[in-house]
Amino acid sequence: DAQNKLGLMYDKGKGVPQDYAEAAKWYRRAAEQGLAIAQFNLGYMYGKGRGVPQDYTGAVKWYRRAAEQGLADAQFNLGVLYANGKGVAQDYAEAVKWYRRAAEQGLADAQFNLGLMYYKGKRVPQDYAEAAKWYRRAAEQGLAPAQYNLGFMYDKGKRVPQDHAEAAEWYHRAADQGDANAQFGLGYMYYKGRGVPQDFVQAHMWLNLAASRLTASEKDLRQAAQRLRDEVASHLTPADLALAQRLAREWRPKTE
Repeated sequence: DAQNKLGLMYDKGKGVPQDYAEAAKWYRRAAEQGLAIAQFNLGYMYGKGRGVPQDYTGAVKWYRRAAEQGLADAQFNLGVLYANGKGVAQDYAEAVKWYRRAAEQGLADAQFNLGLMYYKGKRVPQDYAEAAKWYRRAAEQGLAPAQYNLGFMYDKGKRVPQDHAEAAEWYHRAADQGDANAQFGLGYMYYKGRGVPQDFVQAHMWLNLAASRLTASEKDLRQAAQRLRDEVASHLTPADLALAQRLAREWRPKTE
């Protein structure tokens, strides 16, 4: 454990100059003695190419050793590598296995990814109810993408009872954290008065935020947010439009 702690000091530059090569050296010494957290840390270094040449095969090796000792973060990262075929042949069944082990320990990212696998039917039977279960567990821990996905399922009634108020609640929690898709969904719900009282100022604010935060790869959705925002603007007085624009400028993300 002392070797791992020394590695962590070099890794983070705490009390010593930051030195990834020294960090990897000390992580390796602890990892070779079987310390799971050091095995995880060394796997991470291989995955990122920090202090060692980037080597996904090496990352898989050390993540697996930590994962087999029950370390949830290692189980999750190993699942990601299987899902993406990095360092191992792509194998969704293995990814699901490791996501499940981490998810059952309460790791929110693993719960979200397991929910995705059920939603898409990747090497598990497509099961929206099971997807919603795992999304909810991650959402309740504050994971914004899970909150958005759960909100979307309630919005559309996908194997959960359609409930616009429940959808709006989850959209709002994700939108408050800066999830642009949730901001779009929440803006639309305020515009239509679906699950929330109709409020054109709130609708414009959230759609404006979504339009500014959606990425270039989400061009179609960004353009849709812009069109809907401009449509909402036609319902606003100049004073209310100025208020909506000010609220968007002053908005800051919150963490749960």
